[in-house]
Amino acid sequence: MLALASGINVLNRTTGRLASYIALPLIIVVVYEVFMRYVFNAPTVWAFEATTLMYGCHFALGFGYTHQHNGHVAIDVFEAKLSERPRTILRIGVNLLFFVSTMGLMSFYGARYALASWQNWELASTSWAPPLYPFKTVLAIGFLLMFLQGIAKLIEDFKSLGGK
Repeated sequence: MLALASGINVLNRTTGRLASYIALPLIIVVVYEVFMRYVFNAPTVWAFEATTLMYGCHFALGFGYTHQHNGHVAIDVFEAKLSERPRTILRIGVNLLFFVSTMGLMSFYGARYALASWQNWELASTSWAPPLYPFKTVLAIGFLLMFLQGIAKLIEDFKSLGGK
């Protein structure tokens, strides 16, 4: 099971690092749009939507990486007052009760949402009208990566309970 957790950790670390490079074309598009708008008074029809879609991909593909590094917002008032073993038991309980079920459903319905978009060859309802199905697929992948990272953390917490 630790090999599975390790594999998930590597997957999310790699995905998070690769997703960080989406910021580069995002910056280029924003700079281009600002230049076109304010220097040539010729704003583009596509730049705002392109930046929204790129940022959405950047954000979604970072879900698992951020969870791996405990970067999501957490209220640890109760956890901070506990010693290590009760803290681990609390994390396991919360993970099983809330996280796994919620992220499992988000992954499932995110995949259904993406599949429906692919089946309809969904386009944005704007003048540029880019296809939305690739972006909805990335969102579903982001939820799946976060779900998998929760499983990896659960495995690691169970291991730390048994190993002490």
